Amino acid sequence: MSRIGLTPPDWLVRNLQTQQAPVNWAAVARAAIAMALPLTVGLAVDQPTYGALASMGALSGVIGDTADAYRMRILNIAIPQLFGAVGVTLGSLVYGHGWLAVAVVTGIALVSGMISTIGAVASVSGLLLLLNSVVGAGLPMPGEWWLAPLLMTGGGLLVLVLALLAWPLRSGVPERAAVAGTYRTVAALMAACGTPDYDEARHAVTQSLNQSYDLVLARRARHHGRSPELTRLLAQLNAITPVVEAAPAAQLSGRPLAPEIPEAVRHLAQAIETGYTGPIGLRLPVATTETARAVDHALRHASEVVAAPDVDPRGIADRLGRPAALRVRAAQAARNVALSAASWRYGLRLALCIGVAQVLVSIVPVPRSYWVALTITFVLKPDFGSVFSRALLRAVGTVGGLVIAAAVLSQVPRGWWDVPVMLALAPLIPALTPRGYGYQTAAITPVILLLSDVLNHQGTALLMPRLVDSLMGCGIALVAGYLLWPESWHTRVGDRLADAVSDTARYVESAFGTEPVDPPARARMRRRLYRDLSVIRTEFQRALTEPPPTGRRAAAWWPLVVAVERIVDATTAARVRTKHGAPLPSKAEVSQVVRQLRELADGVREAETLYEVRTDLTGPAGSVLEPLRQEVAAARAIASPR
Repeated sequence: MSRIGLTPPDWLVRNLQTQQAPVNWAAVARAAIAMALPLTVGLAVDQPTYGALASMGALSGVIGDTADAYRMRILNIAIPQLFGAVGVTLGSLVYGHGWLAVAVVTGIALVSGMISTIGAVASVSGLLLLLNSVVGAGLPMPGEWWLAPLLMTGGGLLVLVLALLAWPLRSGVPERAAVAGTYRTVAALMAACGTPDYDEARHAVTQSLNQSYDLVLARRARHHGRSPELTRLLAQLNAITPVVEAAPAAQLSGRPLAPEIPEAVRHLAQAIETGYTGPIGLRLPVATTETARAVDHALRHASEVVAAPDVDPRGIADRLGRPAALRVRAAQAARNVALSAASWRYGLRLALCIGVAQVLVSIVPVPRSYWVALTITFVLKPDFGSVFSRALLRAVGTVGGLVIAAAVLSQVPRGWWDVPVMLALAPLIPALTPRGYGYQTAAITPVILLLSDVLNHQGTALLMPRLVDSLMGCGIALVAGYLLWPESWHTRVGDRLADAVSDTARYVESAFGTEPVDPPARARMRRRLYRDLSVIRTEFQRALTEPPPTGRRAAAWWPLVVAVERIVDATTAARVRTKHGAPLPSKAEVSQVVRQLRELADGVREAETLYEVRTDLTGPAGSVLEPLRQEVAAARAIASPR
């Protein structure tokens, strides 16, 4: 056989690649304590089943323990625990009731799927609501009806208590570290200007800005601008924006920036992280060009903001807009869930799969049948990536986890030995989760089987049912949740990309049009545009992990995603140059570019396939819009419809 025949396809390689990520050692320690302590207490009072239930609740808390900011930890862990308590209560009430249990769990799946489309916290809450209802409907719970939800919720809240222990000493530190981290990514961006690494560095800056703004604005909404520290952090984030805007102009110049410039940004990052507010001496080269003047001016302004001990909150403009009050956001989310076609579509999709699984295991005797629905719930999460990829990685991870579980269940006697085993296994969950979904599954599987054995004492007899049920769940998810829904295996971001192009046209008008635009409003427009493009890039990267034809279609559209990002960069660069001395483009020149962008947006919406068509845009030589015209022409050449 030839070497080509032995080469795995690209989509498979992408799925199996290990993601590089640092280990959160604090989360590792919390996982070990939170999952081993309930087992210890349960054994000490001669109620190991109670300890196992509390450890199951702690497992859900460990999975949700991903936020750095303390207030976000409360939201990420506590709110899902409340939904989980409701889920296990409803599930246990219909345990053993046959078709009534099927109907109730299927209805919960519909609700879970719909609320999962609201946002990150709602997604985890919906996940836990369905997971715990499946467990409650599939396992007999010890004690009174209220005992299991109390124990499982208590286990999850134990993780939260451990996560909040350092809050009095480190309040505000995660937010400050996030802003300082954003400055460091900007330093890397400035160092990458004029090099092939620029695009990757710019994408990292966009992600870092998104995370920092989300973190700071989420807390500021609670404090309503009264916190001087949060106001100062927001001012520092806003101050780095002109530096980011100057980067595309530096990149288009084709020459690397002086090393003093990224070093100056790193110096500012250090001042933010340590809370320093004294004089900051920046050693910057003499600015002789429009781009150099823009970089110099932006850095000096950022230095002044970082060094200022007090900031007037009335002068701070939220680049993404301050979040509305909680009750307003809750009402809007409820309205979107009830009226959104996407919400109903996903809810029905998840309910169909859970319903099929529940009917199947009711007709065909399957040991530990609730594992089928649990597998479907994890695989079919809307914000966790490709369904196909997750089904594949779930199967691979389950096999890997069963190897570890086989050794534990066959060699370790139940009892006090469970505690040191849990101390060894639980930390693997937060340590391996950032590496990829397959690794997370491999880490969770032996933990779940150990706790199940504490409850049921079946030993290695659990292994084969776990494998069979997981494979059944993956199969149902692939057929009823993937293949039967054309939107799953078609590239789904064409309209979203077209919207981004239309927004780019409006951004060009706001930057160079005759109508004056408030600078903070223009900054918010640019930030939203980069955020949308970041989401689109992530969606395309997920699509690249799909097998043909989806992955092949995504690969064909990928150059257009990059082209649109370059258009936004070129627009920003042109705006920076005019602000620092370059002549403004004519109204006719701006109108021509805007018209071409709108035609490009229409073409993207109409195109099923892409092929190259020659496109010429003309304009005065030496204009600041010349690079933008070139990028628009390149994008149109990629995306002109048949």
